[in-house]
Amino acid sequence: MKIYYVYILKCADKTYYTGITSNLENRFFEHQQGKHQESYTYKRRPLELVFYAEFSEVGFAIDTEKRIKKWSRVKKEALINDEYEKLPNLAKKKFKK
Repeated sequence: MKIYYVYILKCADKTYYTGITSNLENRFFEHQQGKHQESYTYKRRPLELVFYAEFSEVGFAIDTEKRIKKWSRVKKEALINDEYEKLPNLAKKKFKK
Protein backbone atom coordinates (compact mmCIF):
# COMPACT_ATOMS: atom_id res chain seq x y z
CA MET A 1 0.00 0.00 0.00
CA LYS A 2 1.35 3.42 -0.97
CA ILE A 3 1.50 6.12 1.70
CA TYR A 4 0.95 9.81 0.99
CA TYR A 5 2.06 12.65 3.23
CA VAL A 6 0.63 16.10 3.77
CA TYR A 7 3.32 18.25 5.28
CA ILE A 8 3.95 21.77 6.53
CA LEU A 9 7.32 23.48 6.27
CA LYS A 10 8.29 26.55 8.27
CA CYS A 11 10.31 28.86 6.05
CA ALA A 12 13.18 31.14 7.06
CA ASP A 13 10.84 34.16 6.71
CA LYS A 14 8.46 32.51 9.25
CA THR A 15 5.80 31.70 6.65
CA TYR A 16 4.38 28.21 6.18
CA TYR A 17 4.28 26.05 3.09
CA THR A 18 1.88 23.11 2.81
CA GLY A 19 2.46 20.29 0.34
CA ILE A 20 1.76 16.67 -0.51
CA THR A 21 4.13 13.86 -1.53
CA SER A 22 4.53 10.10 -1.53
CA ASN A 23 8.19 10.36 -0.45
CA LEU A 24 8.53 12.81 2.43
CA GLU A 25 12.26 12.46 2.97
CA ASN A 26 13.10 13.00 -0.70
CA ARG A 27 10.65 15.89 -1.12
CA PHE A 28 12.01 17.69 1.94
CA PHE A 29 15.54 17.24 0.56
CA GLU A 30 14.41 18.74 -2.77
CA HIS A 31 12.93 21.75 -0.97
CA GLN A 32 16.11 22.24 1.10
CA GLN A 33 18.40 21.96 -1.94
CA GLY A 34 16.28 24.35 -4.00
CA LYS A 35 15.63 21.86 -6.79
CA HIS A 36 12.74 23.93 -8.19
CA GLN A 37 13.69 27.59 -8.55
CA GLU A 38 10.09 28.62 -9.24
CA SER A 39 8.78 27.10 -6.00
CA TYR A 40 7.54 29.13 -3.04
CA THR A 41 10.24 27.74 -0.77
CA TYR A 42 13.21 28.40 -3.06
CA LYS A 43 14.06 31.87 -1.69
CA ARG A 44 12.78 31.09 1.79
CA ARG A 45 15.39 28.51 2.81
CA PRO A 46 16.45 27.07 5.18
CA LEU A 47 13.27 25.16 5.94
CA GLU A 48 12.02 23.16 8.88
CA LEU A 49 9.56 20.27 8.68
CA VAL A 50 7.09 21.12 11.43
CA PHE A 51 4.16 18.81 10.66
CA TYR A 52 3.19 15.81 8.60
CA ALA A 53 0.31 13.37 8.43
CA GLU A 54 0.14 10.02 6.63
CA PHE A 55 -2.70 8.93 4.34
CA SER A 56 -3.39 5.68 2.50
CA GLU A 57 -5.78 7.30 0.00
CA VAL A 58 -4.39 9.97 -2.30
CA GLY A 59 -7.77 11.68 -2.74
CA PHE A 60 -8.15 12.25 0.98
CA ALA A 61 -4.55 13.51 1.19
CA ILE A 62 -5.16 16.00 -1.64
CA ASP A 63 -8.37 17.24 -0.02
CA THR A 64 -6.58 17.67 3.31
CA GLU A 65 -3.71 19.60 1.71
CA LYS A 66 -6.14 21.96 -0.05
CA ARG A 67 -8.07 22.50 3.19
CA ILE A 68 -4.94 23.29 5.24
CA LYS A 69 -3.64 25.70 2.57
CA LYS A 70 -6.75 27.83 3.14
CA TRP A 71 -6.29 27.96 6.90
CA SER A 72 -5.06 30.99 8.80
CA ARG A 73 -1.59 31.06 10.31
CA VAL A 74 -3.09 30.67 13.81
CA LYS A 75 -5.03 27.57 12.81
CA LYS A 76 -1.96 26.01 11.14
CA GLU A 77 0.05 26.67 14.30
CA ALA A 78 -2.61 24.96 16.43
CA LEU A 79 -2.29 21.90 14.19
CA ILE A 80 1.52 22.02 14.32
CA ASN A 81 1.45 22.32 18.13
CA ASP A 82 -1.00 19.41 18.61
CA GLU A 83 -3.64 21.79 19.95
CA TYR A 84 -6.46 20.00 18.19
CA GLU A 85 -9.07 21.20 20.67
CA LYS A 86 -8.55 24.77 19.38
CA LEU A 87 -9.26 23.91 15.73
CA PRO A 88 -13.10 24.06 15.87
CA ASN A 89 -13.11 27.52 17.46
CA LEU A 90 -10.49 28.83 15.03
CA ALA A 91 -12.72 27.69 12.19
CA LYS A 92 -15.66 29.80 13.35
CA LYS A 93 -16.09 33.15 11.67
CA LYS A 94 -16.24 36.16 13.92
CA PHE A 95 -19.06 38.56 13.18
CA LYS A 96 -19.30 42.15 14.40
CA LYS A 97 -22.45 42.99 16.31
